[in-house]
Formats: sequence, C-alpha cells, structure tokens
Amino acid sequence: MNAVDEGRRVQEASTAKQADAVQSLYAKRVEIYPRAKIGERLAWFQKWRWATVWITQIVYYGLPWLAWNDRQAVLFDLAARKFYIFGLVLWPQDIVFLTGLLIIAAFSLFLFTAVGGRLWCGYACPQTVYTEIFMWIERRIEGDRVRRMVLDREPMSARKFALKSAKHAAWIAVALWTGYTFVGYFTPIREFGAEMLALQLGGWSAFWVLFYGFATYGNAGWMREQVCKYMCPYARFQSAMFDQDTLIVTYDGARGEPRGAGSRKKSRQDLGLGDCVDCGLCVQVCPTGIDIRDGLQYECIGCAACIDACNHVMERAGLPQGLVRYSTTNAMRRNLDSQAMWRRVFRPRVLVYTGFLVAITAALAMAITLRVPLKVDLIRDRGALAREADGGQVENVYRMQVSNTTEMRRVFTVTASGLPGLAVASETRFEVGPAAVASVPLRLLADAGQVAPGSHKISVEVRAADDPQIAVRETTTFLGLRR
Repeated sequence: MNAVDEGRRVQEASTAKQADAVQSLYAKRVEIYPRAKIGERLAWFQKWRWATVWITQIVYYGLPWLAWNDRQAVLFDLAARKFYIFGLVLWPQDIVFLTGLLIIAAFSLFLFTAVGGRLWCGYACPQTVYTEIFMWIERRIEGDRVRRMVLDREPMSARKFALKSAKHAAWIAVALWTGYTFVGYFTPIREFGAEMLALQLGGWSAFWVLFYGFATYGNAGWMREQVCKYMCPYARFQSAMFDQDTLIVTYDGARGEPRGAGSRKKSRQDLGLGDCVDCGLCVQVCPTGIDIRDGLQYECIGCAACIDACNHVMERAGLPQGLVRYSTTNAMRRNLDSQAMWRRVFRPRVLVYTGFLVAITAALAMAITLRVPLKVDLIRDRGALAREADGGQVENVYRMQVSNTTEMRRVFTVTASGLPGLAVASETRFEVGPAAVASVPLRLLADAGQVAPGSHKISVEVRAADDPQIAVRETTTFLGLRR
C-alpha cells in the first residue's frame, strides 16, 4: 500500500511539473532590463562586442556607397542577373561560387562552435548587433536600468509619452535606414535615394524597405531575447555541435558555492562561504535574463557580459577573477590548468574542420583567380541542320551567345577546327560591350567531298583580340550531307 501511495505521489508530482512547464510556454513575457557594462577597465568582452558592432555596421552601411569603375562597388542586380563585387562580375552560370561560399559559411560555423560555443550569436549575429544598438538608444533617451524600470511602472504622463515617443522615433529611423540600405544592395543606392526623395518609389522597393525596417524594429526593439530563445533554430541544435571540450561561459561552482554576501569582520573561509557574493549582477547584465550559475542553458548566447560583471565584482571584493569564465566541461570536472584545457580544445575534430575550411577557401580563391572572364554558349540552328552551299561545300549554321564578364569593351575572334578545310564563313571578329551579352550568328563551311555523311565533332574557339589568355573552346557537331 505504501508503495502504491508513493507511486501515486510521484506521478502526481510529475504531472504537476509538466503542467507548470506547459503553462510557462504561454506565460506573458517578463520584461528584461539589461544593465549596461559594469566597470570600464575589465569590460573586455563588452569592448569586443562593440568593436564587432562598429565593424559590421560600417561594412553594412558603407559598402553600397563605394564606387568602382563608375558603378556601385557591391551590387546584386537581379533584374540584369549580374552580381558586381568590386572588380568581379558574377553571372547565373557562376552559381558554383555561391555554393562554395555557403560551404565555407557552414564549416566556419561548425569550427567556431566546436571551439568557442555561440561566438556568432554573442558577437556578430544581426539580432545581437541591432539589439545592442537599440538598447544603447534606449539608455541614452530613457536612462539606465533603474530609471527605465521606474519609468515603465509610472502611469502615462507627458514626460513618459515624450520619452517613449523619442525612443520609438529613433528606433524607426534606424530601422528604415537599415531597410533602405538593404534595398541599396539590389538597386543602385544613389538612384534609389533620388527616387525616394522624389516620392517615385516602385512598389516592390517600397515594400522591401518597409518589410526589412519593420523586421529590424520588431526584432531588435520589441522581441529581443525572444528571437534567440524561441525563434532562432541555432539555439535548439547547438548542443549537437558542443562536446566536453568546447569553450563555453561557465560558472565555477566548486569555487563559488556556497554563495553569500560575507562579512567584514570574518573571512569567507571562516563563514564557510565560497567566492560568489550573490550580488546578482551576472543576471542583471544578461541580455536574455538567465542566471549563468544555474549551468549551461540554451538561452545563453555566449556574449560573456556576465564574465565582465563578475570580474569587476571580484576585483572590488579582493578575490581572484575568473569565477565566471570561458572554460570547458572537462576542464571544470578534471580541474585542468589553462595549458591542458587549450590542448584539448584543439582536438582532432577541430583540426578536421580547419583543414576542410582552409582547403575549400583555397580552392574557391584559386577558382576565382583562374576564372576566364568569358562565357560562350553554342547552339545549333534548328531551322537548318546542314545544307549544300556554292562551290560544293556543306554549310552548318549555329548561334553563339557570348558573355563578356569584364568591365571593358572587347573585340573577340572566332575560329573552328576538327575537319579538313573547315572555315568560318560569317564574321570572324565581333565586339561585345562591358559586362554584356551578345548573340552572334556563326556559319561554318567545309568541303563536301571531304566530309562523310553523319555527325563529326568539331571545336569552336572564341578568343579576345587584345588578350590571348582570355579564350574559351566549345565542342559541337558538324553534319555532313547524305548522298
């Protein structure tokens, strides 16, 4: 009977726990008020975060305004099906380069995650970057953490309305400028700006400015940590990319527990306390509102703000820094020193990722360097497969589509080989404009007496007149007449 009662009690407790867990999924969001950095001298990770904010935003907002060869330096012209990246012009046929970039991005994510956890999330993810920018605007207008909490609890007043309106106006301005810049990567940004000032925007351009601006405003201004916790898939499968030797933000429980404020009259050892003074600052600075002392949690984005806060507190308390630090599970369990930990960080898995990444990057760089800036598509004229021409010759007609992927006008020559007496009867020289495509008719003649009936493989070569290195050879068939 006791066993039955005990089983029933455990089952009821489990059911209640599951009910609480389900209810928490639908609970109203609790507003998080992240505290600004604590201490200037030791805020190393905060400085690194802001450095990545500056770098990424200078690149993002600045690239569309750079000029190159009398055009925008970086422009993805979808209408013309051409991508301009400084001196490189990519066409739809160059999809292999995009594939290479995606593979490099994937292996980079694997490598960085295996070494240092969610480095991308903590320092370079657009959600993190724009949330930092929006929170900085919020602090400048509404004040620090305590002032924002007091302001939100106050009833609506003229002062509160003015502050909130100013904050949201600044957020909307940044969001719209972000959307405008985004569209500027696909439409020449200067022309696009002139169209905006003249109120002559096209429907799709206006839609993408507003859509991207709304997404930035909503994600960075309102949803913030909710995107990282519930919407981002990376938070869910990151555990599959971690192992016992991955560097993660870790709380040293053996050193910090039991936690407590301590006393000036007695040492912490005499009071039986660990080094954690239970100040709660590690929770206050966390942008997702978690307590790192509870262990690794999927909500942790690896921003290391808690490390900066804890190091500052440890210095003020006269205790060793590193109570919260980057470490590995194995290092904490086995009490490994720094050198032993780093030796395990650079393990075979990391070396394999690094090898693949270096190899693919080198291959992509070599492919781009050796890429011939000329593309030729040779198509047989279906209307006339083969016909007898004057002088006892047989004629085949083709159509060439020649793409000049350089940004200078070029003259090309065309030759044919593979059969005795094979010659080009049409124009052997033609001109193609910069980054343009030309459709060129091609007529080939051969002596009918030297060409047996049936198909014969031949080669057609297109070469730049001013640069013999720029040449493409295409293989096709030449049909002989049936006797």
